[in-house]
Amino acid sequence: MTVLFSELGLAEPLLKALEAEGYTTPTPIQEQSIPHLIEGRDVLGLAQTGTGKTASFALPLLQRLDAFKKRAMPKSCRVLVLTPTRELAVQVGQSFRTYGCHYRLRHALVFGGVGMVPQIKTMAGGVDVLVATPGRLLDLIDQGAIRLDSVEALVLDEADRMLDMGFIQPIRKIVAMVPKQRQTVLFSATMPDSIVGLANSVLHTPVRVEVTPVSSTAEKIEQKVLFVDREHKRTLLTDILAGGDVVRALVFTRTKHGANRVAELLEKAGINADAIHGNKSQGARQKALADFRDGRIKALVATDIAARGIDVDGITHVINFELPNEPESYVHRIGRTARAGASGIALSLCDNDEVAYLRDIEKTIRQAIPVDYEQPYHAPHIATRGLPGGPRATKPPQSHRGGGGAGRGGHPQQSRGGNPHGEHGSHPAKGRDGAKHTHAGKPSSAKPSSGRPGGKPAGKPGGARPQGGFKGMPGGSRNAARG
Repeated sequence: MTVLFSELGLAEPLLKALEAEGYTTPTPIQEQSIPHLIEGRDVLGLAQTGTGKTASFALPLLQRLDAFKKRAMPKSCRVLVLTPTRELAVQVGQSFRTYGCHYRLRHALVFGGVGMVPQIKTMAGGVDVLVATPGRLLDLIDQGAIRLDSVEALVLDEADRMLDMGFIQPIRKIVAMVPKQRQTVLFSATMPDSIVGLANSVLHTPVRVEVTPVSSTAEKIEQKVLFVDREHKRTLLTDILAGGDVVRALVFTRTKHGANRVAELLEKAGINADAIHGNKSQGARQKALADFRDGRIKALVATDIAARGIDVDGITHVINFELPNEPESYVHRIGRTARAGASGIALSLCDNDEVAYLRDIEKTIRQAIPVDYEQPYHAPHIATRGLPGGPRATKPPQSHRGGGGAGRGGHPQQSRGGNPHGEHGSHPAKGRDGAKHTHAGKPSSAKPSSGRPGGKPAGKPGGARPQGGFKGMPGGSRNAARG
């Protein structure tokens, strides 16, 4: 039975704002979280990006601010939201403004990379909602420009990434300044021991809400690994991005310099691209995001940290040009596609030095990632390196053409080891409508929207480059709650 926002106890001004945005049906995380937060409970939320988690805490906290009308104290805030990156802070702040457009509330953003003076002036009279990154927040606190002794609600968004970035001590210092009598919300895509410890120290008898298993990957993302020699990686990447079905792609590298090099490569190959990372100014990062969102560039090349604030509709492909050395980052990366109920594709280019990273990723997500054997630069000598219990298959098992997950030539994309249904097997990804998604095309069937918020490259193998596309599915409708 479909649940509507109007059944969750939200006030009319919030419902009106949601309706104006075209949102009528909550995502699972919203359906589970909103009633508890309206009741004033603490919430521990396990949800990946793209599930609508921002709206799940923004809506009830806006309702709380209106229900208990009072002016914020000078230099203080009533609701404090901590985020790991500037980009995510901007996204969250915009969500609060959008959903709270019918309330007379004051908002502020505090993050590094821009001047302090405007932020200090905004905070001087006090604000209702403050969205901040830990480092700049502590800087302004140390200068006496912000105080936290009247905070009523505290949100730690993407807490696992904040800890990955070394913010555990700043977070604990900030929490110690906030009144103990408060409502607290903690959202994380993964639940390592460090997050468990943090949650135990900041939450009071929380309600736990979870929409996907810990460290799982989104069900509508079709994943593929492409084994390739390092010298052919760039050519393979340009081939993929030249495909007509790649509408908007997010490409990941491990380093800032690597992101710049890949973006320059793509531009030389005639593919509109830009890079986003911590060494770029805030203005340059915002411009790259806007160009990506508006379709002026096809590929945005990012590092893991910079990508945390990217919340863009219609990312059809996430491409791991370099595999992450932390398996949890894989979950965060591919979660940038298949957002808010849409489907998407995640492709990982794995060279000889990255096989160990791949093993760690598969262990974390508890599944083997299917291999694309039909891509023109397939490297069997890399694919044969070690799946536990036996070698990786160098070519796909024999089977009838036309099966699910077909690539070039119609050969099914099987999982490594020739055991598509066993412990290391993987079926073609299914959407909630049960439609199988294939690398060669769109879902075989589609379910109507539910209205939810949410220079030339060198180095190719001998012979002419095979023709054919790395095809995938455009992302679904915008109707689902991203928050």
